[in-house]
Amino acid sequence: MKKFRFSLETVLDYKQQVLDALQAEHGAILARVQAQEQVLEDLEQQHRDLDAEFTQRKLEGISILDAMHYEQYLRAAEREIEKAAQLLEQLRQEEERKRAQVVAAKQDTSSLEKLKEKKLDSYNKAVQKSEEAMIDEFVSMTRAMAAQSA
Repeated sequence: MKKFRFSLETVLDYKQQVLDALQAEHGAILARVQAQEQVLEDLEQQHRDLDAEFTQRKLEGISILDAMHYEQYLRAAEREIEKAAQLLEQLRQEEERKRAQVVAAKQDTSSLEKLKEKKLDSYNKAVQKSEEAMIDEFVSMTRAMAAQSA
């Protein structure tokens, strides 16, 4: 019997390549999300540190000009935090879209792999049946030859 060949193998290979590419893109986006989360966390920590320093300086006595500078720095830091948070949200939405694409591609690939497994199972059963028929034929011929020579 001829060797098993899955007729949709090229389609399966293509779908697998698409899935691999989407997974790589998703991984890159996840890395960007994590990096942006770290940026946001660092900005928030800087803001907290600056606010604590400002509070401490107010308790010690601070000039109005210095107080105004601290407040300007704090407002600028808040704007930076807001921008970083918006960028993080955009990246998370992009990651969510890419994850949905990965899931869809995985489903496509999985359905083709299951079909291939079914076809291979069917092929193996046919091979086994063929081999059993050959063995039966061989046994029958051996018995017939033994009966003729007896």
